[in-house]
Amino acid sequence: MGAAARESAEHALRAAISRGDMPPGHRLVEGDLAELIGVNRSSVRLAIDALIAEGLVERIPNRGARVRVVSTEEAVAITECRMPLEGLLARKAAERITDGEVGRLRAHLHAMGDAVDSGDLLKYSELIAQLHGMVRDAARHPVAAELVGRLQAQLVRHQFRLSLRPGRPRVSLRELTALVDAVAARDPDRAEAAAVAHVRSVIAALTEPGQDTGGLA
Repeated sequence: MGAAARESAEHALRAAISRGDMPPGHRLVEGDLAELIGVNRSSVRLAIDALIAEGLVERIPNRGARVRVVSTEEAVAITECRMPLEGLLARKAAERITDGEVGRLRAHLHAMGDAVDSGDLLKYSELIAQLHGMVRDAARHPVAAELVGRLQAQLVRHQFRLSLRPGRPRVSLRELTALVDAVAARDPDRAEAAAVAHVRSVIAALTEPGQDTGGLA
């Protein structure tokens, strides 16, 4: 029961951080989290320790634990590490995707286009994250998917800013359309190249002068 409770708390906290429900700098109060998740404080404490080891959380002397703030420079470094993994996942997705998954990807891409056209950029940002998740599912490569998930969780800071930047949604939609087209065509080389090109574009956007953002958009 103890191990299951710790795993439940760890999963809940990691998911909340990844979604941005607990933004960078958010204090993690063990008692409040135990009540929220439905486990004891010891399980929460162990879960926090695990997330500290992953770099998602940090302990501040005399102030307790908080969600770690990631600088732009570190966000770029993390995104660089993601690049080959995203390429691998796209390649595997192109090799292993089912007809049903192709249909769902196409429908999801259409919804993304509608969100951009309507100016609902917060929804568009959420749909981007979901699209990457769909590609990972289609790849059926749990090791790469887990590594990408852990890296992505560290990029919560200002996760919507890139999608909100003027002109960026159209750029990313075009890049992600190329990715979906390649995966749907079951072309591994083209899918990998499209994924890498998209991540390179994200890095370029992150490093534009005057920008301070994170996330994959």
